[in-house]
Amino acid sequence: MQDDARYLKRKVTVGGLDVHPTQKALVVHYEVEASILGESGGHMLGERKEGQKIIRMKSLSPSTDVGALAKKVLEECKMIPASRLPQVEQLLYYLQNRKSSPVEMEKKGKRTVKPKELTPFEGIELNEEASITRVDEYIELLYEGIPEKIRGSALILQLARNPDNLEELLHNETALGALARVLREDWKQSVDLATIIIYIFFCFSSFSQFHGVVSHYKIGALCMSVVEHELKRYDAWREELRKKNKAYILFIDQDKALRKYHGLLAKQEQLLRVSLYLLLNLAEDTRTELKMRNKNIVGLLVKVLERDDEELLVLVVSFLKKLSIFLENKNDMAEVDTVERLARLVPCKHEDLLNLTLRLLLNLSFDSGLRAKMVEVGLLPKLTVLLGDENNRQMAMRILYHISMDDRFKGMFVYTDCIPQLMQMLYEHGEEEIETELISICINLAANKKNAQLMCEGDGLKMLMKRALKMKDCLLMKMIRNISQHDGQIKSLFIDYVGDLAAEIKEEEEEDWVLECLGTLANLTIPDLDWELVLKEYNLVPYLKDRLKPGSAEDDLILEVVIMIGTVSMDDACAVMLAKSGIIPALIELLNAQQEDDEFVCQIVYVFYQMVFHQATRDVIIKDTQAPAYLIDLMHDKNAEIRKVCDNTLDIIAEYDEEWGRKIQSEKFRFHNNQWLEMVESRQADESEPYLYDNDNDRTDLFYSAGTLSKDSAVILKMYQSVHLCFMPLDLFPHRPSTFPPSVALHPVLTP
Repeated sequence: MQDDARYLKRKVTVGGLDVHPTQKALVVHYEVEASILGESGGHMLGERKEGQKIIRMKSLSPSTDVGALAKKVLEECKMIPASRLPQVEQLLYYLQNRKSSPVEMEKKGKRTVKPKELTPFEGIELNEEASITRVDEYIELLYEGIPEKIRGSALILQLARNPDNLEELLHNETALGALARVLREDWKQSVDLATIIIYIFFCFSSFSQFHGVVSHYKIGALCMSVVEHELKRYDAWREELRKKNKAYILFIDQDKALRKYHGLLAKQEQLLRVSLYLLLNLAEDTRTELKMRNKNIVGLLVKVLERDDEELLVLVVSFLKKLSIFLENKNDMAEVDTVERLARLVPCKHEDLLNLTLRLLLNLSFDSGLRAKMVEVGLLPKLTVLLGDENNRQMAMRILYHISMDDRFKGMFVYTDCIPQLMQMLYEHGEEEIETELISICINLAANKKNAQLMCEGDGLKMLMKRALKMKDCLLMKMIRNISQHDGQIKSLFIDYVGDLAAEIKEEEEEDWVLECLGTLANLTIPDLDWELVLKEYNLVPYLKDRLKPGSAEDDLILEVVIMIGTVSMDDACAVMLAKSGIIPALIELLNAQQEDDEFVCQIVYVFYQMVFHQATRDVIIKDTQAPAYLIDLMHDKNAEIRKVCDNTLDIIAEYDEEWGRKIQSEKFRFHNNQWLEMVESRQADESEPYLYDNDNDRTDLFYSAGTLSKDSAVILKMYQSVHLCFMPLDLFPHRPSTFPPSVALHPVLTP
């Protein structure tokens, strides 16, 4: 059959066109049919195979002309027929407007950026080609003058840049010893010579198994000395240039001095780059890194941040980022102007440098003092601008999240474009899951009143409520809950959503979701709101009562139920409804169970405070429960907020019930005069016992004058006795106001 085969026919048929699930690319599905034809043209053998071609759209951006790009795709990919042009345009339009997937965002966030590989520097290349067999000749050159040493070391560098030669060079101790000696002795005489020799040892440092030889010749310590010396020279050059600029009058002389300065600077930066890169490689070992820290590596690196060479800056920021994961190094960075010098690099045109700088700032932002420094140097508006940069958005958002945790800086976000951008991002997510960083920043910022007002502008609150209720998004509802805690006009915006929130409070819903909805409702201390109607229409009283049982739900949810009861108890009709339902005994039972939790105690006492304002519930609390007795026990609690609420509640009870009023007054007297009463009781006990001071019988003048009780002393003793025999409770302290000031409508907040 093979002898008869004469022709091969290949046919490609395009199947479906689709978009790549994660990348900006089109996927073309096709089928290849290969047929072998005989001499007569008949079909002898055939085979079909399916395949796909990925066409990546690297240039696709929001401003790209989709029509023109689609035509270009058809021109370059011949297998797609012209009749599929409309479909290609539609797919490209979809790609242009598609959000980055969480997987893609995660990959972008985790992408590693490394310093660019070193290449032969200007001035060290040679026209001749080195040979591994002539190493001994190159070593001989290291014993001549500086020019010969430069030539010999440059030839050895050619060999070292090939990894295949490193093993052989490693065993040539003569060569390595000579190179280390020349570096130690002559590095100050020639920048080129120092750069080349350090570059040779850098080639060894690129492989972990060769770090031992670099350490053996103490090249790391020598590099530290080189870097320190060069930075001092840099300061001296700048000072000299400044003086010359003042002294020179002729422009020609100034230009000549400037050219010389830039020439020296370029060579010095080559030396710094290769030295620091070698140190970065050696810092893989934490013990070596600790030695570098002891020699002030952080201070040296931060000083290099003044430079403008982007590749050098990428290397330095990479090194600092590596060091910043250890507390001691982070503290060293806090002591020098690290944040101030990094601030000038945000933003910058060099993509890798910007990404590394943001990563370093993220590591530093875990320190509250460094976060404050970031705000001080003006990084907040710069980071806000980066929210529009898809490549750096995630890093910027994480730093902003850390800044937003601090109450001191939440208000500063108002003066940037951050909140409108965040709200736009929330809106654009539609029904997709919101990124954790995004919603976390929003939750933090919503705790500030001015930020909350910005979030509610226009249809902001409507959009948030609609999405939260539709998706049952707990984190988004937590953000709404934070917004609802602010007084003023903000709370009135929630009136339209009270019914929607109340409808979500039911047994079958998840506790986390109910917790946020209930917390939002509990914040709505709005005088005009008819809470009685809400409780009846959505049958909330049974749910609230059931959740008061200890252990019926998580403590956070039970606490929100108590706060909710305190909120609705401001309404007279609601307070009566709750009292009739038996909620007060349930609250007392909960108080017994949670007596060690100050937050629970404070909120339950606040409910009693609200209820004693109303005649019907006041009578129930005073006559039918032991709530006043519990309040008396809590009068002297360690927590100031609990004492405050108890005092005001008991003052109201004392005004309306004489019997409890006497008990309350007696307890106040007993507590405030406790030391006085103890002294009197101990004195009376002493008088009933014989004196034990046998040795002082001769010094009766210590106790009595002339052996008899003086008139004044008799009066005092008689007064002591009358206090015990005729005890009457007296209130020695001014009476406290019987009501809270108007601002008490808010629930008491415990101070830590």
